[in-house]
Amino acid sequence: MIVLGKFNTLEILRDTSVGLFLGDGDGTDILLPNKYVPEQWEIGDKLSVFCYLDHEERPVATNIEPYVQRDCFALLRVVEVNAIGAFLDWGLEKHLLVPFKEQRSKMQEGQSYVVYCYLDELTFRLVGSNKLDKFLDNSNAAFEAGDRVEALVTRKSDLGWDVIVNNQFKGMVYENEVFKQIAVGDRMTAYVKQQREDHKLDISLQALGVAVLEPSAKQILTLLEAHKGFLPLHDKSDPQEIKAYLEMSKKVFKKAIGTLYKNREIRISTDGIYLNQK
Repeated sequence: MIVLGKFNTLEILRDTSVGLFLGDGDGTDILLPNKYVPEQWEIGDKLSVFCYLDHEERPVATNIEPYVQRDCFALLRVVEVNAIGAFLDWGLEKHLLVPFKEQRSKMQEGQSYVVYCYLDELTFRLVGSNKLDKFLDNSNAAFEAGDRVEALVTRKSDLGWDVIVNNQFKGMVYENEVFKQIAVGDRMTAYVKQQREDHKLDISLQALGVAVLEPSAKQILTLLEAHKGFLPLHDKSDPQEIKAYLEMSKKVFKKAIGTLYKNREIRISTDGIYLNQK
């Protein structure tokens, strides 16, 4: 079975004037146009290709990797808005349509939005939606505090930043717990701070507890080495100053320098911290 919107591994069946026809072994074939045919190939070889519908709504294959695949989320830029909806650049010749009914607010040409790509069962077309919540379901979320996850930033709110966790769940990073510059569309490793009784996820961009100390301590050492062994930061420094230098909270900073001090890596003075000479 050839799955639209995904990469398929298909066998080269025959060569024609317009390209290679590839098959799935179940009697279904699809065209790989000449411009995507590899330099070397033989009948019977298998190729990994992305399958979708071309401008004439015909199934077609390509070796180009799109910016988003079916059943996934990504940040895409609007290249055109017309009477049908917004058309987004997803790296392929035919742009991805987001119908007006699938727009949380009217999309503007030149702007970028996080969208979900799915197969419309009525039209059998791949389309996008930025009404993201209807594609997220936390009812089956089962995380423990400290679990490592992948997060996609989707929106800034009054409380902080909405994120999509592991391409399935909705999470929140609170504004007062963000210690570095982030933006909509950023993908990053994050950590579950807690899963509430209603399955809502509080997400941290830093590892929790002891796990954060080693990388934070290493970060401080690296910065000390880059600044000739001195940083004008100490346990009395303003939290915003620490955030600007290190993109970490004052709490994490104090624990990290405490570890470095115990290991005799640094000395702490009233004007800052110094790297001990080895």
